[in-house]
Amino acid sequence: MDDDQLLRFSRQILLPQIDIAGQEKLLAGRVLIVGLGGLGSPVALYLAAAGVGSLLLADPDRVDLSNLQRQIAYGLDDVGYPKVESACRAIQDLNPDCRVQSLPLRADAAQLGQWLGEVDLVVDCSDNFATRFGLNQACRQAGLPLVSGAAIRWEGQVAVFSGQPGDACYRCLYPDTGEDEQTCSNSGVISPLVGVIGSLQALEAIKLLSGCGEPLINRLLIFDGLRADWRSLRLKPDPACPVCSPTPHRTDV
Repeated sequence: MDDDQLLRFSRQILLPQIDIAGQEKLLAGRVLIVGLGGLGSPVALYLAAAGVGSLLLADPDRVDLSNLQRQIAYGLDDVGYPKVESACRAIQDLNPDCRVQSLPLRADAAQLGQWLGEVDLVVDCSDNFATRFGLNQACRQAGLPLVSGAAIRWEGQVAVFSGQPGDACYRCLYPDTGEDEQTCSNSGVISPLVGVIGSLQALEAIKLLSGCGEPLINRLLIFDGLRADWRSLRLKPDPACPVCSPTPHRTDV
């Protein structure tokens, strides 16, 4: 690290769990963020601010006026532009040393196979089960950690899936029932909730990259914003899971 980096990240380096060694791990870290909406905005900004060296940003959407209520990476001037391009500009304004790759694409199986070979972990900030299931299976096959988050109405949740044998995966928690899913566009969401959940996702990613603390592996953290109540649930691998069981069944991504 040079003198400017020592000063920029001095408040983190003061933490004994981080120190210079942990900060250097962050500077060498490579993270894929899928979804640059309400969750992806604080994740991208906080990871860049914390000094994560490389960020891959994947989202096919453009900024809409209705996004500005909660997607803090964007302003009025960004309306109509691709989210990944606008997020990239916000990150560069915050930390020009962060290397950012914009991927204005949907995270399908073909793309994930290429992207996962370039990163150390994935942060899932998507808003649909199809993408979540696909990310989970791809990360499990690649043995990469997956930091999962979701938020709707007044409730949110965060979990970390290690990608390693013996640990639960996303499909252990949510089976693919094919039911219609609820989204922010049809159910609503309170603005700061996505900031709370996205910030926790960024924190878990920093812990994984730096090797400090105890990540939320095999745990689900649930937040009720109306009651300001937190619950933590233990997760166990599902022996019949089609993704992570010892004899998995064939599934579509």
